[in-house]
Amino acid sequence: MAFTVLLRELMRDKIFGDRVVPIVPDEARTFGMDSLFREFRIYAPRGQLYEPVDHDLLLSYSESSDGQMLEEGITESGSMASWIAAGTSHANLGVPMVPFYTFYSMFGFQRVGDLAWAAADARARGFLMGATAGRTTLPGEGLQHQDGHSHVLASTVPSCESYDPAFAYELGTIIADGLRRMYPPVAADSEDIFYYITIYNENYEQPARPDFVTDEDITCGIYKWDDGPDTKKKNLERATILFSGASQGAAREAQQLLYDNHAIATELWSATSYQRLRREGLEVERNNRLYPESKPVIPLVTRKLVDSQGPIVAVTDYMSLVPDQIARFSPRPLQVLGTDGFGRSDTREKLRSFFEVNAPHIVVTLLSALVAEGKTKPEEVAAAIKRYDIDPSKPDPSHPESGAH
Repeated sequence: MAFTVLLRELMRDKIFGDRVVPIVPDEARTFGMDSLFREFRIYAPRGQLYEPVDHDLLLSYSESSDGQMLEEGITESGSMASWIAAGTSHANLGVPMVPFYTFYSMFGFQRVGDLAWAAADARARGFLMGATAGRTTLPGEGLQHQDGHSHVLASTVPSCESYDPAFAYELGTIIADGLRRMYPPVAADSEDIFYYITIYNENYEQPARPDFVTDEDITCGIYKWDDGPDTKKKNLERATILFSGASQGAAREAQQLLYDNHAIATELWSATSYQRLRREGLEVERNNRLYPESKPVIPLVTRKLVDSQGPIVAVTDYMSLVPDQIARFSPRPLQVLGTDGFGRSDTREKLRSFFEVNAPHIVVTLLSALVAEGKTKPEEVAAAIKRYDIDPSKPDPSHPESGAH
C-alpha cells in the first residue's frame, strides 16, 4: 500500500512522471494498484476494445493506446523483457526511463534469474519490487508462493542492490537513493545498477521515521532503531536484536517479553540490506590485505554493532543464509533465526511458530546465548520453553522430511 502511494506520486510529477514505467504481470489488483487504472491507463496499442466486467466500478480496468502502465498477463519472462527494454533505454536510445516491475517475489529471481543476468550485462537500471514477499506473510498458499530465498538469489548478481525494508519511510529513502545513483543530474555520474526491494502484504502500522535516523543510516544497510527499555536500571541484562522486513513485529514483541518476563533490556536494529553490509565488509578485507602498511580499516557493520550490548540475534523472514552474510564481521557471535525449509499453508502466527522465527523463539535464543556467556542458568531457558509452549521434540522445519503443504 505504501509503495503504491509512492509510485502514484512519482508518476504525477510534472517533469519526471512520464519517465516512470510501472510493469505488473497480471497482478495489479493483488498489489492494490487498481487505483492507477483510471488515472494513468493500461497500455494497449489499439486502445480498449472491450467492456471490462468491472466497468461500473470507480477503479475499473481502463486501457488506452497512450496508457502508462504495462500489465503483461501471466508471463514473468515477458514482463522482465519489458523491464529490460525500459531499463536499457538510456544506453540504447539516450532516453532514460525508470521501470518498476512489481511481482510476487517467489516468481522473480527464481523463475527469470537468467534474464536478471542479461539485464545486468546490458546495463539495465530500474527497480524490481518483490511483492507479497517473505515465507510467512502470505498465508494459505504454501510452497508455490512463499518466498524465503529471493534475497539469496539476488545477491548473486553483482550490479543488483538488494534491500529488505521494514517500514514505509525506509522504502521511500531507498528508492530515492536509487534514483540519485542511477539518474543523477550529471549523466556521467550515473551508475549501471538496479535495485531489488522486497515489499509485503502484511498490514501493520507504519511508524514515523525517528529524528536521529539519517538517509545514510538506512541506505548503508543497518542502524539502531530503538534503544530499548530504560538503561539506567543497573540490574537489567542487555541484548541486541536485528530485524528486517516483516520480522519487525516479532522483534518488537520479543523486546517486550524480554523486559517483562526476564529483566532484559533489548536494543532493536533495522538491517535494511545484509547484502550491502557484506559487500562493504569484503571491500574492507581486500583493502587491508593489499595495503598491509596502512592502518587497518574496520568494516561498517563491525563499527556499528560494537557499540551494541549483549548477545546478538538476527531474525528474518528469509533463509538464515541472508543474515549469515555478516556473521564474519559481527563483533560478537551472531545467532540467526530464519525460515529455512519448504513453505507451508497456515496462518501467519502458526507459520512463524513452525519456522521458529516468532517472539518466543527469539526470547529463548537470547536466553540460550546468555547461558553461553555465563549470565543466566539453563533452568531459565527451560522455564521459558515451557512458558511459551515451545515443543523441543517438533521436527526441524529446515529438514526435507518436514514436508511442503
